[in-house]
Amino acid sequence: MSISISQEQDLLVNTIKRFSEEKVAPLAEKIETTGEYPDELVEQMNNIGIMGLPYETRYGGGGGSTLTMSMAIEELAKVCANTAMVPTTQELGAMPLIIGGNEEQHKRFLPNISTGDWRVAFALTEPEAGSDVASMRTKAERDGDHYVINGVKRFSSYADIANIICVFAKTDPSKGSKGISSFVVNKDETPGITIGKKENKMGFKGFAACEIYFDNVIVPKENLLSEEGKGFKIAMKTLDKTRPLVAAVGVGLAQGALNYAMDYSKERIQFGQPISDFQGIQWMIADMATEVEAARQLVYKAADVIDQDSLDAPLHGAMAKCFATDIAMKVTTNALQILGGNGYMKDYPMERYFRQAKLLQIVEGTNQIQRNVIAKQLLG
Repeated sequence: MSISISQEQDLLVNTIKRFSEEKVAPLAEKIETTGEYPDELVEQMNNIGIMGLPYETRYGGGGGSTLTMSMAIEELAKVCANTAMVPTTQELGAMPLIIGGNEEQHKRFLPNISTGDWRVAFALTEPEAGSDVASMRTKAERDGDHYVINGVKRFSSYADIANIICVFAKTDPSKGSKGISSFVVNKDETPGITIGKKENKMGFKGFAACEIYFDNVIVPKENLLSEEGKGFKIAMKTLDKTRPLVAAVGVGLAQGALNYAMDYSKERIQFGQPISDFQGIQWMIADMATEVEAARQLVYKAADVIDQDSLDAPLHGAMAKCFATDIAMKVTTNALQILGGNGYMKDYPMERYFRQAKLLQIVEGTNQIQRNVIAKQLLG
């Protein structure tokens, strides 16, 4: 399959590249160190259309493809993976609504999401239900014209600042995964929601991963996505569509680490010459560059398959996520090695790249789960 990049896409990527280098890069280390993400950067991303890029134009979005979104995220991740995760996490949170929502729900929620005025959180994982989604214990019981939700969610990114949350809960616990349903919950207007512990993460400290407690939370029946029992399928389709975006973060992060290592190798003098003159370093750089480009092409292929609404989307999405994030971990490890002792020091950005790469192998399904998905798609 031939993937061509349009002039419009190329123009957008160049715009984001300038924005990343001029506005984002100077704040990247501060964001990671303080654990606070500046509102002005989100507003600036709104202004140049990044936050609204993947949503339909009729709801105020940019109407961009998954391929375009992947390219944009990759460019942001080269300088600041925290920033790349802002639109990535927003789309993850909104995707259940896009997939399972009806026209009335789309009109009610998507315009404010498209403009970035509302932030969205995705609430699927629980303390006892990570990869094993069917083991979730959060319940939603029908009571007249509304549902009552009780339970605990974990690792929900941006739940602390989200306006709405896409929540998955069991409406019929006796049916396992077929008893899971999905709801849109307006956090700002719904009593009974408490944001609990904010995890002390190894990396990606620029956004919070939170616990959410639901205590007799009343949700109108009009906020049920699709119908009862469709939640598991909505969750899996959501991940199929958003995994290439996580993969794009991995490609961008790896490329950023590689760029820094190459520049460093030209300036670092040992034994009377730049270390870039040594064949051992040259071979490391050659391998890293080859691996990053291979990951990039796999991500672009997965994004294009999704844009074509192909039945192969789960296969290619899992391949891209698994390979690109494994490569991100490998490349940042080797790039840090090129810096030697300096790479281990917080005075240099490489240790940040290294720490952040690890999370990408875990979020939206561990890479072991991705391999399960790939094998299932291949073997039936």
